[in-house]
Amino acid sequence: MIGYYIIIGGISLISWLVSQQLKNKFKHYSKVQLQNGLTGREIAEKMLHDNGIFDVKIISTPGQLTDHYNPVNKTVNLSEAVYNQRNASAAAVASHEVGHAVQHAQAYQWLTMRSKIVPVVSVTSKFSLWLVIGGILLGAASGTTGIGFLIAVAGLVMMAIATLFSFITLPVEYDASNRALAWLKTNNMLTNSEQDGAKDALKWAARTYLVAALGSLAMLLYWGFRILGSRD
Repeated sequence: MIGYYIIIGGISLISWLVSQQLKNKFKHYSKVQLQNGLTGREIAEKMLHDNGIFDVKIISTPGQLTDHYNPVNKTVNLSEAVYNQRNASAAAVASHEVGHAVQHAQAYQWLTMRSKIVPVVSVTSKFSLWLVIGGILLGAASGTTGIGFLIAVAGLVMMAIATLFSFITLPVEYDASNRALAWLKTNNMLTNSEQDGAKDALKWAARTYLVAALGSLAMLLYWGFRILGSRD
């Protein structure tokens, strides 16, 4: 179990560092006021319309970095700061979330795949670790071929689904950022310095998903060796 705590600690530390850097970047670029004077909401509206999308609503949602696109009710949910403010951070986030709406409208395969897995992951992610640990403890008494082993393997499969989900999320997020930056540049929405700021902010946002995916893979491999290796 010591190895487990070391991995958890390392992943948590890296995740915290990346998260703090992301917050610092967005705080820094929130001070870079846009010369075009558009709010995040107005930028989102323009990008939607430029892509021929008129059935998606833009909603203000409470919190910080709570921005997301909901494909179920077709809403671009922007945090209050992004929704109302006129800076490089707001432009980056608003256009990124609209990037997801464009993916949805164009049936982007990775987003479609991710959406299909969401209901499964929402259930399995709650029980996978409990099944793995419970199965290992039970297996210590029943042996490697007993019910404990089967329970642990079931938990491992659930963990693998969550890991797959985290890696499928990567192309979805990177593509949304690429769409956003391309649209901002093509339509001359930002100055060169503003564009650089938006690009840097989205780069760090993407790294949070990368760290999460690698962390999920590390945990899967750790428990996989613990469970399957115990049969040797």
